[in-house]
Amino acid sequence: MRNEVSGRRRVTWIGAGYAAQGFGYAAVVTALPAFKSRQHISDAYVSVILLLVCVAAAGGSMLADKIAARWGSRYALSGGLLAVAAGLGLTTFSTPTPLFTAILIGYGIGLGAVDASLSMQGVLVQARLGRSVMSRLFAAYTAAAITAALLMSGNAASGGGAALSVGAAAVFAALVVALGFGSLEPARTVLPEHTGDGKRHDGTRHVVWVCGAFIFTAFLVDSAVSTWSSVYLHDSLLATAAVVPLGYAAYQATVLVSRLAGDHVVPRVGRAVAAIGCLLACAAGLAIVVAMPLIVPAIIGFALSGVGVGILVPLAFSAAGHAAPGNSDEVIARVNLFNYGGALVGAVLLGALSEPIGLRTAFLIPVLGLVATLPVVRALRRLPNEPAVIPAPATAPR
Repeated sequence: MRNEVSGRRRVTWIGAGYAAQGFGYAAVVTALPAFKSRQHISDAYVSVILLLVCVAAAGGSMLADKIAARWGSRYALSGGLLAVAAGLGLTTFSTPTPLFTAILIGYGIGLGAVDASLSMQGVLVQARLGRSVMSRLFAAYTAAAITAALLMSGNAASGGGAALSVGAAAVFAALVVALGFGSLEPARTVLPEHTGDGKRHDGTRHVVWVCGAFIFTAFLVDSAVSTWSSVYLHDSLLATAAVVPLGYAAYQATVLVSRLAGDHVVPRVGRAVAAIGCLLACAAGLAIVVAMPLIVPAIIGFALSGVGVGILVPLAFSAAGHAAPGNSDEVIARVNLFNYGGALVGAVLLGALSEPIGLRTAFLIPVLGLVATLPVVRALRRLPNEPAVIPAPATAPR
């Protein structure tokens, strides 16, 4: 009973970490127009900054792996959240553009560390409880991101600046560390031994590639829809200003709903069946966008793709943790790197192809990626499906 109560408390604070990450990221991306105006920078420079932040986040993910292996993932998470809080807080001040860029790179390192360590924490507490909780944790991220976007919209409508929302995100991240550190999962995974030839023979490379394929594909879809759905509705379908945000809003809404349902659905239908359903739902949704160049079908298509992405991401991270229970932190940090690859391809490749072939046709890129990932389900099916339950530690690890 005590272990159950402790597990629920940990789920609550890990969920708060996801919410802090989602709130902060949404605050940053919705504040980009205000940052552009204040810093007097172009769209091209914004693209460079986003690329640098993405690269920095990949480095932060690997840094989280090192910290987690030595001290535990709650230290990686806390350090990452403090870096995120510092970065968000500093962006609220007017600074020279090179310093502003450096601040966002620092924010990116923290974001990557939080990205990886949150999944480490989620897998550990899920194993301790012996039941699926990853989807609801990711749901906290999505709900907080929607809240931040609405808050930013309300501030703009009332004549307020972006600094209020970004500052609130910084305080939120810092409070999670200050109030929740002691309730985070203290377990630390132990890396398997090396063999005499100096090479690892624990099979984790296979797990990383299998689960990473699903993460890459999911974020390929997510980046394509998040970056280009509004542009497509505005430029290609000539939607009104009031309608343009609805594609992204519908996508985020179905991501949230599917994540709230995922912890109940996936254990009942099985991981492989759920993965196939997610891939097909995403492919069908974007195929509708390509096949029917009309506003309502496009919004429906974007919403349908959100159903698949919402479940596929926590499913893949859970599968990675279950398949490598002895060193899940390291495996999850490496799987998380595929996140940034998919995000870059979804944003950059579709944008590059929008001129020569048109944005509508460019949405076939994620469809092809989804179809190409279907055979990987066979390998997913062969991975261990159930986590070993982690007993409550008598004392906190050193």
